[in-house]
Amino acid sequence: MKKMTALLLALMMLAGVLAGCGKPKDAGKAGKLKAVTTIFPAYDWVRAILGDKAENAEITMLLDNGVDLHSYQPTADDIVKISDCDLFVYVGGESDGWVENALKNAANKNMKVINLLEVLGDSVKTEETVEGMQEDGHGHSHDEQLTEDDIKDRTLSDFAGAWKSLHPYLLNGDLDKFCQHRAEEDEDSSTTKDTYLEKFKASWQCDAEKISINGNTITFTYADGKTVSAEYTYAGYQPKLDDEGKIRSVRYQFETTSADAPKYVQFNDHGHEPGEAEHFHIYFGNDGFDALMSGKTNPFFVKDALSAEDILDELMGHDHGEEKDEHVWLSLKNAQTLCVTLADALCAIDPDNKNTYIANAAAYRDKLAALDADYKAAVEGATHKTVLFGDRFPFRYLVDDYGLRYYAAFAGCSAETEASFETVSFLAKKVDELGLPCVLTIEGAQHRIAETIVQNTAGKKQKVLTMDSMQSTTSKDVASGATYLSVMEKNLSVLKEALG
Repeated sequence: MKKMTALLLALMMLAGVLAGCGKPKDAGKAGKLKAVTTIFPAYDWVRAILGDKAENAEITMLLDNGVDLHSYQPTADDIVKISDCDLFVYVGGESDGWVENALKNAANKNMKVINLLEVLGDSVKTEETVEGMQEDGHGHSHDEQLTEDDIKDRTLSDFAGAWKSLHPYLLNGDLDKFCQHRAEEDEDSSTTKDTYLEKFKASWQCDAEKISINGNTITFTYADGKTVSAEYTYAGYQPKLDDEGKIRSVRYQFETTSADAPKYVQFNDHGHEPGEAEHFHIYFGNDGFDALMSGKTNPFFVKDALSAEDILDELMGHDHGEEKDEHVWLSLKNAQTLCVTLADALCAIDPDNKNTYIANAAAYRDKLAALDADYKAAVEGATHKTVLFGDRFPFRYLVDDYGLRYYAAFAGCSAETEASFETVSFLAKKVDELGLPCVLTIEGAQHRIAETIVQNTAGKKQKVLTMDSMQSTTSKDVASGATYLSVMEKNLSVLKEALG
């Protein structure tokens, strides 16, 4: 899901030029209040909190025209709108990897920025694969076996940017919580926090504390402040094999003729094809690539902009491939929490209308709470406590709120569009086993998989119904009266029929 293409980088450069022409503005006092949101739910929440003040505001929804969150790419115009707005609201998952660069060059330095996942903190869930669900066929996990055919050449640009070693964070105690977490997960009950702390201190040790990569140049900054730089050329890749001779990882190799910097450098970011690195392990020295392959250390570098808290979150929440479920807006409970944060931001931007925003937010939260109670009552009175989707499943937050079980063809962020015979067969048998009256899909999807599931049941009479995840809502829908509450009310009607 790393979507930093050359086009996007060019757009970021354009935004930088435009931003550089502007001056920081006094938020909320330079004409209309400007709010930009990526998704429809946040757009509608802002509208509801503004109330009649929305008439003197400019609110932009970026994901218009039915563009899905997971495939959205900002245009140059989108980036300019973000640059000058007073309030910017985005989800904050892997699909929003472009946001960091967009904000770096923002013209409005007083902008309020809200990351929905960050606001929700520990209540954010990770993508899960349940029984019968088809796993995403793209890419490889660490447990999957790579072959030589899977491995592609990469350039130094994949590792561009400013990076820092995690070793100092181990030494000052910032990663104690992570080490404790690893000890608690270890099957060996004798393993302690200190066991992992000493292990990582030895493994992540590195002479360099900072590394900067720009173009073909790598700059190393050492603990004593010494800095060395050199230009490097690509020298191919070398697979790292396990004891059984299987490929476990790939090291991408670069070398220099300069005598001032390490002659040989290897990168491992657990990838095997072109793509922007989120972090990496680096190995460098003057004794050749084979010597690096046999080394005992595994220096760990992350983006320099990350705080200690961010690093801890990355280590504990993104443990090599663990992906956050971005569909947080489909929980009415989450919506209530997020609306409080939005109201606080609007009050800070426009304090003259603070009382109005507080009152509007309170009234809107009451509506959310009432609908939440309706969902709870519907589930408590339902015949069935399970839903089954012949489709992607972005509704995990919703079903977890009310204690429902679920089965689905794919995970919520899956890119798969075709279900295997095994998946269809499993889901059809579950429909029969549980006596479910409906098979569900999400908006905008072809219902072919759901219909195939029905045709493979014993009765072949189940209805195919659609629930709206609000990932394809357009400005045309808004003009026709669509609101977050109206969509969630329709979803409740569908859910009642699906549960019987």
